[in-house]
Amino acid sequence: MSVGAFIGSSTWSQALAQCTPAQVGVSPYGALLPADANGIMLPAGFESRVIASGNQEVGTTGHIWHTAADGGATFRSGRGWIYVSNSETAGPVNVSAIRFDRFGEIVDSYPILFNTNRNCAGGATPWRTWLSCEEFSAGRVWECDPEGVQTAQVRPAMGVFSHEAVAVDRRRRQLFLTEDRSNGLFYRFLPNTWGDLSSGVLEAAGVDIDGNVTWYPVPDPSASTTSTRLQVPQATPFNGGEGITYHRGHIYFTTKGDNSVWDYDARRQTLVLLYAAGQDSTMQLTGVDNITGSKRGDLLVAEDGGNMEIVLISPDREVSPLLRITGQGGSEITGPAFAPRARGSRLYFSSQRGGAGGITYEVTGPFRRRTPRRTRC
Repeated sequence: MSVGAFIGSSTWSQALAQCTPAQVGVSPYGALLPADANGIMLPAGFESRVIASGNQEVGTTGHIWHTAADGGATFRSGRGWIYVSNSETAGPVNVSAIRFDRFGEIVDSYPILFNTNRNCAGGATPWRTWLSCEEFSAGRVWECDPEGVQTAQVRPAMGVFSHEAVAVDRRRRQLFLTEDRSNGLFYRFLPNTWGDLSSGVLEAAGVDIDGNVTWYPVPDPSASTTSTRLQVPQATPFNGGEGITYHRGHIYFTTKGDNSVWDYDARRQTLVLLYAAGQDSTMQLTGVDNITGSKRGDLLVAEDGGNMEIVLISPDREVSPLLRITGQGGSEITGPAFAPRARGSRLYFSSQRGGAGGITYEVTGPFRRRTPRRTRC
């Protein structure tokens, strides 16, 4: 039986804090300066620009940007790159893309997924597709072409539940998924054929008191009669699964109900608590939501509420604000992703309810390119 099945979640969280959880530290970029013209507080040397606004044309592309922007990712395209962004609404356009040239200028924008529902976050695959996740009880995963050439395909083998996000471990050929429910599960999907998500095995994680993870098959991923989270009694519930990302053999994911960031070691199959704020609103990072990582090891966690910040967790477990959006307290930050061809100097994200229908930004600056390996237990 998993630990979550017989002790309270707070006790369980304490038991899994086998490392010293991340603590408030000094930002490697220095203090945040007063808000710029876009209302964003940034460290010295950084600048922001608005690249899209909900219900408005993107540049001169003719494409009207979606409202309620959520999860996002970037992909290489020619000598430039593409940023894709979900819309957490019910159609007609649920994922849009913006294409940039090698200088970071917008050259095109277009839709890539239509008529789905509440597309929250997702994840990028090594074969250059975007997995867009529907966040409601009958939600599915849609595989999209960032170029907008191929028609998006639904992937029911990855489960029918309130999906949040996906991360891919290409080395072990596994995908990991979060579920946005107060008793949601942490899932793993094993494709029958790597690069083809039309079939495979969906599993749920059971975690013991020492943080050891056992994976149990979900009997009916389609949830035709019983919700997936109720099909595996050995599985451990998580309090509101949110963002998820992969870095160097580790899967990092957030849970909003207890304001926590988790670290799953895919090789050892162990789970530890990397950061925990609980219900303490005075902590540096609260309202944990989308998460991404830099290639050099920093984790960036976007806040849904809190101080409307993107908060950095360094490899040595120091927590500090990277930026703050002012004047938009009723919004949330979504979709953080670095441009793949800009040597880590460009970061994209959105304020989901900023302005009249959401605002998507780009921040440029001297993001550090070399950081030490993350401290392990």
